[in-house]
Amino acid sequence: MASTDVAPILSQGVGYGVVIGIGAFFTIVMAGISWTQNRYTRFSTKTSEEFNTASRSVKPGLIACGVVSAWTWAATLLQSATVAYEYGISGPFWYAAGATFSVLAVKVKQNAPMCHTFLEIVYKRYGAATHCVFIFFALATNILVASQLLLGGSAVVTALTGMNVYAAVFLIPTGVCAYVVLGGLRATFLCDYSHTLIVMIVILYFMFNVYTSNELIGSPAAMWELLGRASELRPVAGNIDGSYLTLKSNGALIFGVIQLCSGMGTVFLDQGYWQRAIASRPKTAVPGYILGGFAWFAIPFGFATTLGLSAVALTDNPAYPTYPNEMTQSQVSSGLSAAFGAAALLGKSGSIALLITLFMAVTSSSSSELIAVSSILTFDVYKTYVKPTAAPNELIFVSHVMICFFGLVMAAFACIWNAVGVDLGWLFLVMGLIIGGAVFPAAFTLCWKGQTRIGAVAGCIGGLAAGVTAWLVQAHVQYGELTIASTGASYPTLAGNMAAVLTGLLLSFCISIVKPDSFDFAITRTINSASPVSTPNSEPSVESSDDKEKHPEDQEPTIDELPTQRAEDQEMMEDAEVLRDPKGLQRTFYLALILSCTLSFIMDFLIPMPMFFSHYVFSKGFFLGWVVIGFLWVFFAVFTCGILPIAETWQFWKMLYGEVIGGKRKSRA
Repeated sequence: MASTDVAPILSQGVGYGVVIGIGAFFTIVMAGISWTQNRYTRFSTKTSEEFNTASRSVKPGLIACGVVSAWTWAATLLQSATVAYEYGISGPFWYAAGATFSVLAVKVKQNAPMCHTFLEIVYKRYGAATHCVFIFFALATNILVASQLLLGGSAVVTALTGMNVYAAVFLIPTGVCAYVVLGGLRATFLCDYSHTLIVMIVILYFMFNVYTSNELIGSPAAMWELLGRASELRPVAGNIDGSYLTLKSNGALIFGVIQLCSGMGTVFLDQGYWQRAIASRPKTAVPGYILGGFAWFAIPFGFATTLGLSAVALTDNPAYPTYPNEMTQSQVSSGLSAAFGAAALLGKSGSIALLITLFMAVTSSSSSELIAVSSILTFDVYKTYVKPTAAPNELIFVSHVMICFFGLVMAAFACIWNAVGVDLGWLFLVMGLIIGGAVFPAAFTLCWKGQTRIGAVAGCIGGLAAGVTAWLVQAHVQYGELTIASTGASYPTLAGNMAAVLTGLLLSFCISIVKPDSFDFAITRTINSASPVSTPNSEPSVESSDDKEKHPEDQEPTIDELPTQRAEDQEMMEDAEVLRDPKGLQRTFYLALILSCTLSFIMDFLIPMPMFFSHYVFSKGFFLGWVVIGFLWVFFAVFTCGILPIAETWQFWKMLYGEVIGGKRKSRA
């Protein structure tokens, strides 16, 4: 575990209060929401289909919010601020660039509309052996992501409050397990909404404080001047003139490539992302993912351009927690630049705001990982290999058990990483080289009928072998030893990430192209089509008919009698009509592909490359415009994730209000 060597700003009581109190609060809220949902909608959390897929009925605003939440890890806040501290203005940009992956959303709706996990598609297409290989990479992805969540979250909680790091590691997922067990996948979406909205409001709080009123900075012009002074005192190696105010940063560009490889791995192999595509309505999956990618950009960009740069600007200020010393490399790699920046700017209030923000990000992402792993272990392990005839109530029970089981597993792995000295920064840079080999085999499984089983397996395993080999060889050649420090450096992790992804691509493509398959995706469209859990209403009620006969006066109106069901019925009919026309979804796929490629080109090449090759250093006016764009982007994200989901469900809330209030008036009359 990395030592901070800085006295905690807050008391341990604050740490335990946030970790335990907020978790308990959301558990109670979710219990109320689940009761309301079960009574006034046709989607019951007591059915396995609703629990694991949200009945595939989620609208684009909430999908966008879920995408933002699933991508907002501890690393999104802490690592983006770290690269801002290390490389300047280019760090947050490269962390955020390229997050537009809507292609998988429409493809899963087109080629496997009733699946629970993307691994079910692998099993149907390639069989058990290949299925087990992909299960390994999927679970490795989930474990690595969950470890980052707890490593980053516990490090900051410990640094700010002095709370025992191992207590934080186990207590953080406890409340999350409770509300996910209560509400399932839809619970994660609803908590995603509240958590993400809080995160964005606190980011705006920091941004307005830093750039309008804080006495230590107070304006973009003052920040520009402080960064210019920092460039003279502590020039950045690899940046033009050592400046923090340029996109000409070799280190940030290397980090950007690593981030792209790692991001591709998590998008295509993390069931948490697939789960949102599975849960979405077929016509609105692409808008949800496009909006989510745009909105997510605002979080690392706005957050790190504020707190990460503030840490750079205030390092030499007596208010900075490490003053008169600079941060140690251990502190930087643990992700503490944002925490120290918040403390320097606003003291205890800033530390509490950051603590709440980080807790929201960690818990919302953890809920995504818990339900994702639960789905894999339930449907791809238990139902596939242990008991294929499992009844829906058994699947619900197994899902609950697996959520709690993975909560313990993710905490145990975080403890192991802490014990051996691995921190957030190391794990973030290394993750892509471990899982990168399976990126293109997973994508081809759903998008290319020509990939063969041997090509898929060779790409996964060969990519892993090439990534690990290139990583360790480069570390040994460059540093002469294999240590945590040498293996976590930029060039070894860059070599490993690129070797893994490119080897996986080449092996899968070249082996498959020799004798390509000609797979008919009509086969995967039959997944769960005849399953007793394939529709929200197909599972048996938990209440017996005898109970209804004994107490007829206590019975609520049936689902079909409630006015809140009309819109849901209409939406289900529309979705069924869309799914009967795969060619119509193919047009949506082409739109998604064009949008994703165009946006990725703009964010990864058109904007940064001219400034990189021209060696441009931001002028005061240009930096002001950069900050204004950050504000506008965060406001757009607040609209997308805060207002749009409410607007989409306004009719439901109106009908629900009429049902509850109208029912009470009728009973009094």
